[in-house]
Amino acid sequence: MRYTIPALLLGALPAHAASGPFFTLQNTDFSVLIAFLIFVGILLYFKVPALVMGLLDNRAAKIREDLETARRLHDEAKALVASYDRKLKDAREQAERIVANARSDAQAAAASAQAELQATIARKLQAAEEQITAAETAAIREVREAAVAVAIAAAGDVLAAQMSPASAGALIDASITEVGQRLN
Repeated sequence: MRYTIPALLLGALPAHAASGPFFTLQNTDFSVLIAFLIFVGILLYFKVPALVMGLLDNRAAKIREDLETARRLHDEAKALVASYDRKLKDAREQAERIVANARSDAQAAAASAQAELQATIARKLQAAEEQITAAETAAIREVREAAVAVAIAAAGDVLAAQMSPASAGALIDASITEVGQRLN
C-alpha cells in the first residue's frame, strides 16, 4: 500500500500519456511546463507576489477599517435610536399631560360657565320676580288711589248734596283746626 500511491502518481505523469519522449519541445505538455515555469520566474523576479500580497494587505486593512467604521456608526445609530426613542416617549408623556390638563381645564371651564349661567338665570328670575312684585304693588296702589279718588268724589257729591251752607262752614272750621293741630 505504501508503494501503490506513488506508483499511481508516477504512472499518471504526462510523459506516459503523450507519445514520444517527454523532455522535447515537440511534447506540448513539456512546452506548457517550461512556459509556466518561465511565467512563475518572471512573476517572482518582478516581485509580483509581494505586490499582490501588499495589495491584499492594503485591501484587508481597508476592509478592517471599513468594518470598524461600520461598527462605530452602528453603535452611534443605536445610541441615536435609543435617544430618539427616549425623546419620543417623553414627547408622548408630555402630550398626554397636556391633553389631561386641557381636559381638566375644559371641565373646570364648563363647570364654571354652567355655574355662572345658573347664577345669571337666578339673577334674571329674581329681577323678573321683583319687577312683577313692583308692577303688582304699583297696580294695587293705582287701583286703591283710583278707588280712593272715586270714593272721595262720591263722598264729596253725597256731602255736597246733603250739606247746608251752615254745616259746610262748621265743617271747614273744624278741618282748619285739625290741620293746625297736626302741623304743630
